[in-house]
Amino acid sequence: MQYFTKDFIGFFKELAKNNNKDWFHQNKKRYETSVKEPFTYFVDALITKIQKYDSDLKIEPKDCILRIHRDIRFSKDKSPYNLHYTAFVSKAGKKDKSIPGIFIRCAPDMIGIMGGCFGPTKEQLLKIRTSIRNDPKEFKRLIENKDFVQRFGEIRGEAMKRIPKEWKEACEKEPLIAHKQFYFVGEEGSSLITSTTLMNEMMKYWKAMQPVNEYLTKVIQ
Repeated sequence: MQYFTKDFIGFFKELAKNNNKDWFHQNKKRYETSVKEPFTYFVDALITKIQKYDSDLKIEPKDCILRIHRDIRFSKDKSPYNLHYTAFVSKAGKKDKSIPGIFIRCAPDMIGIMGGCFGPTKEQLLKIRTSIRNDPKEFKRLIENKDFVQRFGEIRGEAMKRIPKEWKEACEKEPLIAHKQFYFVGEEGSSLITSTTLMNEMMKYWKAMQPVNEYLTKVIQ
């Protein structure tokens, strides 16, 4: 099934050249028709697909989709609108990005697919580090899975610059323990957005990331 027309990409390409409120309001109906409505329908369909494998996922598109408006309060760039459309499909949705799920960003030049823990709390981070230290082989087995590596490569995130004494030995054995974030990113070309295979590809990414997401979810809870 095709969820988006070529104008999804066209809208954002034009917005990049006209990132101002006047242009946006002149094209608001186009935004609703080509971007917001089909993206909401797509996310709703994605949630339904995932629920076949995870019945505990009880969430609606409005809880997942981020606003197109940028937060410019502390930014030098005062452009009012994002040049992409995004959704975080997890049990907590967009309100808590520490809960693992599938984060999808559709832009004119690519689709980004992210999973894992992007912003874990101190307590959650301690639990993740402790779990990996206690059984590093289990975590390694998951992130070295062929399908995971093919789609996401490796675990990403900032790492501690100064490693506390109590963690030095563990970090020497497994450097990932020094991470302050545990997320991973895949990428596809923007032509997939208007393709009839979009949903199938997103579900392949979801299935590839799910074992790692399940591990992190279990650990932080």
